[in-house]
Amino acid sequence: MTRTRELIGAALLAAGRPVSARELSAVLELSEDATRIEVAAYMAEVTAHGLGFQVEEVAGGFRLVVPADLAVALAPLLAPPPLPALSAAALEVLAVIAYRQPVTRTEIEAMRGGSAGTVVTLQERELVKVVGTSDAVGHPLLYGTTDRFLLDFGLGSLRDLPPLDGADFAHLLRG
Repeated sequence: MTRTRELIGAALLAAGRPVSARELSAVLELSEDATRIEVAAYMAEVTAHGLGFQVEEVAGGFRLVVPADLAVALAPLLAPPPLPALSAAALEVLAVIAYRQPVTRTEIEAMRGGSAGTVVTLQERELVKVVGTSDAVGHPLLYGTTDRFLLDFGLGSLRDLPPLDGADFAHLLRG
């Protein structure tokens, strides 16, 4: 493995979060295009050697992850325990925010035909955040998704959301 690829692996491990091609470029002192080529080569080497982890491109960057088939065996080592699954109502609210952001609580309730009370839960899980205020009367808060949303749902960006095509919002996020 070359020094460049060693640096890629070290950077991804040390960061503990997705690292953008721009950030890696600065570390490697390469252009972003050359960095992407090196990351692809690193990914291939990691896969070829079966090292127990892989490189994933998500949320606008690259990160090291444990393959799903190995994660089950590691469950006793992982903490904290996973949060309970989101309720159908929470998934609906999250989907409305993801597809229509920035959006007010009143707009969410109008689209859902029900309460948007789960916004607080989604904020606690760092899936949504306040992104501003509306110019409407009372200046209601505007909600949008976070990078954590992209990470948890395995999306590189919001452009990777599946098309609506008349399907219900929550179904799309459940996958």
